[in-house]
Amino acid sequence: MEIADLFGYAGIFTGIAFMVPQTWKMWRTKSVEDLSWGMLILFFLNCVFWLVYGTLTGAMPVAYVNAVALIVSITQIVFKYRYRNNP
Repeated sequence: MEIADLFGYAGIFTGIAFMVPQTWKMWRTKSVEDLSWGMLILFFLNCVFWLVYGTLTGAMPVAYVNAVALIVSITQIVFKYRYRNNP
């Protein structure tokens, strides 16, 4: 394994992990008032664009991490809609 691969795998881990704590908090507290729709939509689009890029260029680690991140993003959007009236 080369050093570049190690950075790639570290990127995969952090790419998936950085939004998971927020998603967990949203689910646990049922509170979404602190999250803006703008941030959620930008995160969603970012995941889509990187997933397409990774797929088209054959950069599968990029595609994989963004496929998982897209699931996290969609989950957050669903929570934001579902819990929108909670205090």
